[in-house]
Amino acid sequence: MSSHAESGDGVEGIPADRDRAPAEPGTSDRDSSDGGQTAREARSPERGRLELPRGFRSFVTAAGLREQGSDVSVLAISPGAGHASSAAVFTQSLFAGASVVISREIAGRGDARAMVTVAKNANVATGEVGLENARELRELAARVAGVEPEQVLVASTGVIGRRYPMDLLRAAFAGMGDGADGADGADAWAIAEAMMTTDTHPKTAEAQVPGSDARIVGIAKGVGMVEPNMATMIAVICTDAQVPAETLDSGFRSVVDRTFNALSVDTDTSTSDTAVILASGEAGEVEREAFEEALGAVCLDLTKQLARDGEGASKLLTVSVTGARDDEQAKRVAKAVLNSPLVKTAVHGADPNWGRVAMAIGKLGRAGGPDQDIDPEKVRIVFGDLETYPRFAGEAELAELTRIMAADTVEIGVELGVADGPGAGAATVYGCDLTREYIAINADYTT
Repeated sequence: MSSHAESGDGVEGIPADRDRAPAEPGTSDRDSSDGGQTAREARSPERGRLELPRGFRSFVTAAGLREQGSDVSVLAISPGAGHASSAAVFTQSLFAGASVVISREIAGRGDARAMVTVAKNANVATGEVGLENARELRELAARVAGVEPEQVLVASTGVIGRRYPMDLLRAAFAGMGDGADGADGADAWAIAEAMMTTDTHPKTAEAQVPGSDARIVGIAKGVGMVEPNMATMIAVICTDAQVPAETLDSGFRSVVDRTFNALSVDTDTSTSDTAVILASGEAGEVEREAFEEALGAVCLDLTKQLARDGEGASKLLTVSVTGARDDEQAKRVAKAVLNSPLVKTAVHGADPNWGRVAMAIGKLGRAGGPDQDIDPEKVRIVFGDLETYPRFAGEAELAELTRIMAADTVEIGVELGVADGPGAGAATVYGCDLTREYIAINADYTT
């Protein structure tokens, strides 16, 4: 079964079945009482259609890689778009998958016009055969999208060490037809469903670029093996704004660094992480700062959705660090707190053991490390608006801390006191608690 769509054609979509029971979609920080939206308030739509920006077409199909539902998608810029551009960032893993290897070869040119995604099979550590299969997949997708193979980026997600079932993929693409057939049916939500592995729901977000009618729509997946460092995380962003390739690349990298690269579920960087942005240019030129503001809002919304839906997660955990020597130190300290299993389990159990945050900061003081300038006497730790250090936390404060940690969103703040003023470093990172279900999911992932 396959479905296709040209953005704006108004044809009803064909929702794909998931391989896990759905949970409620992530919500954004948008005030629901506001009829409009600003770039800082990207919208996470409820289940249903989310139309792609102008100048895009999409294809979704069920190749049989999962028991039911779609598992292959193609998102492409329409052939008639004359001002298209692209940018992409990839995992830094030494074991990068074949899809990453062949996509890196072309991403730097900024002229990609399509992205094909395969779920339930990572095609990693599969040798030369894996590379050949990835290149063939790119050719199959190019025929469907109506573009050249060298204009197609490839993303894969799933189990490592297994080759693509090429017979299934060939048959699935044969059923899609080719670029001359047009498209009808698949929207951003359908693409998000087709990308899922252990995600419990599709993740999409959208925003309008201030001062224009250009839209940005984001799609993402990945709730385990997630600590991007570029992003199993895959994100594709599409926009009808006209943005030069070099500008798109620099802006995208900046946004990715403070959103997707500020995400950690389990500290494990995937071999397949990919984040791509495709711009059709159909809405015309936009103001650069306004575009990057809207892009940042969409990527941050997706980042929070990914964190909240971390494998087995029951809570969203954010850690903000201020007063650092520079942003790099702030992010390093924030990640140390966020990634601590003891902090994550305390958050899960609403255990008011704030000392675990102090522990996580303190372990960065190893001899010869870059954080010898952190002085515990100058550090301040807060949960929500409750200070737990250096102010003494008595029984009343611990009871209040338990209440704060029982919420479905827990915010931890750390003031390092290393620097102050406008030049001080700061960072916020996003993750989740650590639960028994995370162990259950990953203890028998392939069995």
